[in-house]
Amino acid sequence: MTDSPRLATGDQAPQFTLNDQDSNTVSLASYAGSKVVIYFYPAAMTPGCTKQACDFRDNVGSMASAGYQVLGISKDSPAKLKKFQETEQLTFPLLSDTDLAVHRAYGTWGEKNLYGKTVTGVLRSTFVIDESGRIDVALYNVKATGHVASLRKKLGLPT
Repeated sequence: MTDSPRLATGDQAPQFTLNDQDSNTVSLASYAGSKVVIYFYPAAMTPGCTKQACDFRDNVGSMASAGYQVLGISKDSPAKLKKFQETEQLTFPLLSDTDLAVHRAYGTWGEKNLYGKTVTGVLRSTFVIDESGRIDVALYNVKATGHVASLRKKLGLPT
């Protein structure tokens, strides 16, 4: 159960402006006319999130060639995101949503099962936004491992 409704294909993507790992402001509106992959992850520098981020890093070039920009969003501070970016040599913006407003707008904050217990936290999720700002793909509760390959397949990109 999430704190807010889940988004679906065809929905207008909620607009946002967040600080990146360098404390620069990044707005979804600045990507108008482009295809954007936004992925929400629980915490920088944890094993699953590192695996997922490195998978995106390793695929960001071919995704960009196919017209997709990648943005990662977490509740981490810009300083922690900067350390994550540097440690893992990440080549795409990492955005800080410390107040969880964007997580809630996308339905990625809520109850989940973690090691057999129900907790409230980030639901690992990915959204593909088309050139007109609408949700093309909405994937909730994805696995960190293998997710990028699965997303590439869903987008019709070579794997």
